[in-house]
Amino acid sequence: MDASPRTAVFSRITMDTPHDCESVEEIKEALQNNNQAKAMAKIQEYLDRQNNIPLNIAITGETGSGKSTFVNAFRGIKDGDAGAAPTGVRETTKKPTPYPHPNYPNVKLWDLPGVGGRHFPADQYLNDVGFEKFDFFIIFSDTRFRENDVKLAREIQRMKKKFYFVRSKIDNDLRAQKRSQREFSETETKEQIKEDCIQCLQEQGIQSPQVFLVSSFELHLHDFSLLTETLERELPEHKRNALLFAMPNISLEIINKKKKAFQAKIKWHATLSAAAAGVPVPGLSIAVDAALLAGVVTQYVFGFGLDRPSLKSLAESSGVPFDDLMTVIISPLAAREMTADLIIKVLSQCAGTAALIAAEEGSRLIPIIGIPAAMALSFTATYSTLNFILNNIAADAQKVFEKALG
Repeated sequence: MDASPRTAVFSRITMDTPHDCESVEEIKEALQNNNQAKAMAKIQEYLDRQNNIPLNIAITGETGSGKSTFVNAFRGIKDGDAGAAPTGVRETTKKPTPYPHPNYPNVKLWDLPGVGGRHFPADQYLNDVGFEKFDFFIIFSDTRFRENDVKLAREIQRMKKKFYFVRSKIDNDLRAQKRSQREFSETETKEQIKEDCIQCLQEQGIQSPQVFLVSSFELHLHDFSLLTETLERELPEHKRNALLFAMPNISLEIINKKKKAFQAKIKWHATLSAAAAGVPVPGLSIAVDAALLAGVVTQYVFGFGLDRPSLKSLAESSGVPFDDLMTVIISPLAAREMTADLIIKVLSQCAGTAALIAAEEGSRLIPIIGIPAAMALSFTATYSTLNFILNNIAADAQKVFEKALG
């Protein structure tokens, strides 16, 4: 039976669909054939695949250039915390070591041994660290880029991988220049440092080098935003969201990009909800929806850094007390352990959503068109609910950003 409500449900999944057309066709076919169990399995398989796309970032450079500190800062972990990359002025990294993002384990930053160290001479470096598994390389230096950095860049280029130069510890340079200069200009000082790095690299044969000035203690300042924009633009399309969701919220632009990326997935979650509504078992749809919403909202909370560990880390790094950050948060779902019971409690307080759920259950009693109508109502309820929750959590993320770093 191809009732019009069911047709409306599966036609929504063709809108703004990514490149995975085979999965889309399988899901549509299962829905058209009234095979709800297969549709649910295929949708979940598609979402799991999208949520677990691997991204391996190689962080390299000479010993003491600030690689490990950057690895920790990007993941929202302080030096010395559990799971942090060890730091120090001596070589602390003896072998390529992966550090998964705490909330997105599919994203790994690899702290590589210093280039030119006694265990990793520059001419053997890439083979020794297993270059083929990395999506791109970030080459660190806290001074001018040296011969080993250039040799490494040439080898990476020869092997057709992307690489980027990061001039680290820029905060130290700015403080030193400010103390020594009577008329200090931060903008001019940074321009001069970047120009010196670019000129040095060009003199050693690197054409059009991309150099970014970064402080791992001030990621919201200097060139870190420019670096992330460049990485996102030059990554293959299917890997961009993996990078985006793992990024710290260092700008309102990143928060808005995350919101759009989460929004693009809502139709899939709503279709999963609709497929569950097509199974003629009383109460099943509500149970599936509660568990589904709990999982999706957890992704929102982690993605926007509104879980308690992330908020506490932000409070420590920004100097803004944790309680002060909590005062600007409105959503009852932020900084909470997500459960199906909590979701049901929140949904029961939303009159529009509660009415849609009641209408969905009531429509099952209607002969012939009852199940397709329940599917359409379930799709609409889940779609509108997730949009509502996402808007609120994204708005809270913006307020927290402005409170802490704005």
